[in-house]
Amino acid sequence: MSALDVQDFIQQNRATAQQAETFRGYWESDKHWEARREFILRNMSDFEADRLDHLLSLSMVWANNVFMGCRYSAALLEKVKEMADGIMVEDAPVFKTRDEIIKSQQVGCLGNASTFNSL
Repeated sequence: MSALDVQDFIQQNRATAQQAETFRGYWESDKHWEARREFILRNMSDFEADRLDHLLSLSMVWANNVFMGCRYSAALLEKVKEMADGIMVEDAPVFKTRDEIIKSQQVGCLGNASTFNSL
């Protein structure tokens, strides 16, 4: 679903769209909410009404991973990424793990040491 598809869906399914709006957290920016709303709308039909809390939890896992870099089990991340396939988030932050940062610093230090030793 592209942004245009989401708007078309909202116009054609007012009751569902109004229900989805009730799931927005007061802390969510428009950008954050629009992406999470798309996740919810894409997957809402796959969940019974009494299981919507599960969908909302999955939407928060996905949004927290994308926007804040939160880490979860590989199986859970695989599931939410599959559910979010095709959702485009512009200017999403890029996060590095501690190990990635340390490794890049070590490579930089090693490069400087070898340069120093060759003098």
